[in-house]
Amino acid sequence: MHTDPLELTRSLLSETAVLRHGFLDVLGESTSAPVPTFAQRAMNSPFVATVYERLWRPASFYLASGFTAQAEQRRAAAALQLHSAGTLLDVACGPGNFTAPLARCLPAGGLAVGFDISEPMLARAVADNSGPQTCYVRGDARMLPFDDETFDAVCCFGALYLMPEPFRITHEMVRVLRPGGRIAILTSYSGQTAPIRKALTATAGLIGLTMFDRHSFVDLFASAGLVDIDQQAQRALQFVAATKPR
Repeated sequence: MHTDPLELTRSLLSETAVLRHGFLDVLGESTSAPVPTFAQRAMNSPFVATVYERLWRPASFYLASGFTAQAEQRRAAAALQLHSAGTLLDVACGPGNFTAPLARCLPAGGLAVGFDISEPMLARAVADNSGPQTCYVRGDARMLPFDDETFDAVCCFGALYLMPEPFRITHEMVRVLRPGGRIAILTSYSGQTAPIRKALTATAGLIGLTMFDRHSFVDLFASAGLVDIDQQAQRALQFVAATKPR
């Protein structure tokens, strides 16, 4: 029996949500967010939301990692073990350019929830990346509106370096992950030689990006009790995945 992804997502939410522009909104007019950096303001621009999916993200990620978007999606689907996952939460999903292809990797009846704070990004996600196994939610990732152990897989790709309180957000991602579930992140990496590292860190700081070292998320996952931690670094990005033990 077909299940409406909107209604299924409502059943997973721990807060009341209003349907706006095709996505569920738990924030309304109040975000209580800090003053955004330049990079964060860009993510809330309707123009950036329009070009991000087709031009900005594919080009920037290839330069930063040497991976195409399609290769990154395949790695993510494998690391998250989506072939056996019923529910996926994609934190800071932007225009849904990862949410939609990852949803297609889920079994029949599975659900991928794209989560973001930007209205223009979510409006673009609804327009371009909707499907029978996707739903989008607007909220603050520092306080995910889901109960503990809600999702079989949780991910955040190319956003933690933009966000306030990235470690708090990561702990929230671990909180809503079910035992036996997989978590994966793709974020910045500052493990290069000293001259390159200093140049990258200085440039990132000018536009409000955070550069993370090789230990930040490996140590966070380990301290949270996660196992099977795998880290892959390439150029200026790192991919870290782990399992929440049963």
